[in-house]
Amino acid sequence: MIKIDGDGQMVPVYIDHLIAPLKNDRADYTKGNRFPDFKTLKTMPKIPLFGNSALSFLVKVSSGYWNIMDPTNGYTAIRKRALENISLDKLSKRFFFESDMLIHLNIINAVVRDIGIPAKYGENKSSLNIATVLFQFPPRLARGLIKRIFLKYFIYEFNMASIYTLIGLPVFLFSVVFGIYEWIDSIVTGVPRTAGTIMLVALPIIVSFQMLLSQKNH
Repeated sequence: MIKIDGDGQMVPVYIDHLIAPLKNDRADYTKGNRFPDFKTLKTMPKIPLFGNSALSFLVKVSSGYWNIMDPTNGYTAIRKRALENISLDKLSKRFFFESDMLIHLNIINAVVRDIGIPAKYGENKSSLNIATVLFQFPPRLARGLIKRIFLKYFIYEFNMASIYTLIGLPVFLFSVVFGIYEWIDSIVTGVPRTAGTIMLVALPIIVSFQMLLSQKNH
């Protein structure tokens, strides 16, 4: 199944490139990637380019697909066997569709690949509103992250990534909150914190962050 947005920016001639990894059994889902084409990027409006870059990072965190460079790209293709393992009625129906699809694909351990496909920017404009992205996407991505971690590491399977999450997440959150508190208190009182206090904040953050990052290896 192939999906192309209706904004006139996705050229059908690249479909063969998009589905090649699916036909060769090297992927379950492929996505267009606009970023390798520098000439196309120069024609991309600056505000959407910056917004897409920031949003892409958040989508990577939520979906767990850190190797995907253009996760919000709507030029996609999926194999039947992967599609059959996804609850289609639970997928987002509008602009969050591509991001939500990646979250669901990661839960079933689907292989996702980027395919370099330039976008065509002309008079046609995307109907995606910046305000929609800023206010609607972050909370949905947060819910998607929680859902993915809960299902993948505590319901469907329990492995070392589950243990890393159980230990790393609370330690990371506590260390960040404690560090902010100490920083504010130091500013208010004018008393600099000792090296021991700084290490008490920094070391748990570093260790717990590494534990959370190790999820992508499990």
